[in-house]
Amino acid sequence: MKEVGRGQDVLLSMCQDVCEAMEYLERNSFIHRDLAARNCLVNAEHIVKVSDFGMARYVIDDEYISSSGAKFPVKWSSPEVFHFKKYSSKSDVWSFGVLMWEVFTEGKMPFESKSNSEVVREISQGNRLYRPYLASHTVYKVMYSCWHEKPEGRPTFAELIETITDITEMG
Repeated sequence: MKEVGRGQDVLLSMCQDVCEAMEYLERNSFIHRDLAARNCLVNAEHIVKVSDFGMARYVIDDEYISSSGAKFPVKWSSPEVFHFKKYSSKSDVWSFGVLMWEVFTEGKMPFESKSNSEVVREISQGNRLYRPYLASHTVYKVMYSCWHEKPEGRPTFAELIETITDITEMG
């Protein structure tokens, strides 16, 4: 039995496009800070471009601490962002995991009807988004790895590209 069906191939390849764009940002010391499906553009061939760089920042030491009381998308944010407003490539990785979840649920809202404060509580207690029906266990493992409580426990975008490429070639 094949690990990934035809539909899932397309979904994974869309995630791969985003991952490659994010690896480019990571490599050039930029953090996006608002990575989510709503900020991606998709063409008829299902090729995805990351857009909306309104919150993007160039960082010297791979970390940016926001001092402004700016609103941020809690459902896509890592613990260090909602607790300390500490952004890095690794907080973008967390958001990428949520974006993968959005792709594999075909556009569901993460944490459905939960309020932002409920989401903060859930995540702080170690709860994470469930495995989407269309995501194989292997694909879910990739998403889940992006949601490590500590930034240093999450993969880099470069590592994610390798992992996703391996899954694609296995399929």
